[in-house]
Amino acid sequence: MTNLGKSLNQEPHADLLDEWTERHLKDFDGNIENCIGSIKVPVGVAGPLRVNGLYAQGEYPIPLATTEAALVASYHRGACVISASGGCTAMLLYQALNRSPAFIFTSLAEAGKFVAWAMDQFEGFQRIASTTTSHGKLVDVGTTLEGNHVYLNFEFTTGDASGQNMVTIATQAICDFIKTECPVPIKEQYVEGNLSGDKKASSQAYSSVRGRKVSAEVNISRELLEKYLHATPEQLVDYWRVSALGGVLSGTLGVQGHFANGLAALYIATGQDAACVAESAMGVTRFEINAEGGLYAAVTLPSIMVGTVGGGTGLPSQKACLDLMGLHGTGKSGALAEVCAGLLLGGELSIIAALATGDFTRAHKKLAR
Repeated sequence: MTNLGKSLNQEPHADLLDEWTERHLKDFDGNIENCIGSIKVPVGVAGPLRVNGLYAQGEYPIPLATTEAALVASYHRGACVISASGGCTAMLLYQALNRSPAFIFTSLAEAGKFVAWAMDQFEGFQRIASTTTSHGKLVDVGTTLEGNHVYLNFEFTTGDASGQNMVTIATQAICDFIKTECPVPIKEQYVEGNLSGDKKASSQAYSSVRGRKVSAEVNISRELLEKYLHATPEQLVDYWRVSALGGVLSGTLGVQGHFANGLAALYIATGQDAACVAESAMGVTRFEINAEGGLYAAVTLPSIMVGTVGGGTGLPSQKACLDLMGLHGTGKSGALAEVCAGLLLGGELSIIAALATGDFTRAHKKLAR
């Protein structure tokens, strides 16, 4: 038990500090402070999901940690219909993670001078960032000027890590250089000015990229839809059309059914930063009748925040879940992002079919009791 727990004179309940957790307390040192135990969230498996991607190629059992009844069953049937159709095609389109420091000046004129100076320093900024990490690289910088405030939007690649800490440390090093070398007097500077979209849905992340931008598609025959989802292509497209309009009317960033469900469950199971579901669960789902009279379905997500090294990915249970998919370690992050897209495509197929046919409420009544 930690000193904090002792000082509070509280003995952790055995369900928090069980034997397994006590044996692994040292493993948690880099991930949590004042640890008094662990929470056990049940993990189910969906699939296997066949993905034909640039990086993900094969069949993947998908571990999902959740307490929501019917969730694993829904993603499982979506994964099964995709796999029965030969798998989904998935593509990692781009990768970048940003950090956006803010700089305060006495006037708009000085802010403008700072922007002119900063735009000539890009190669120097790259060199400084490279001294802090061998995995990340500064690839772009943008500017936003608001009165006497300037936000620099630094974009980095982060290798196989999700990379939030990596880009923060690199950006701090650049900010230290700016403070020392900038010829324009800076009143205040902050390593993050809340422009990056970190852990929040934003139109900037939706229209560009934060993390990994991925897309996945599948064509499913009428026969397989009726066999696995008990729905026709017309039923799915008709409901998708209604739900797309509903999303527009409610002002959502993108149009989709429940990306957050699958992402949260997969993130918890595999040691991702669960708070990043806030920006990751944006995107677009699209259903159409294809030329063969079956269904064409696609999802695109601009901000999948995942990694296969670093963060919580090395914790015992989380590493085991990544190992179940064969996606732990270096060189696997692109595949994990594509598997995420395939998983969410399966989830959209299943929930839209359930809502289109009236099975949604029946499934929750049956499985949640």
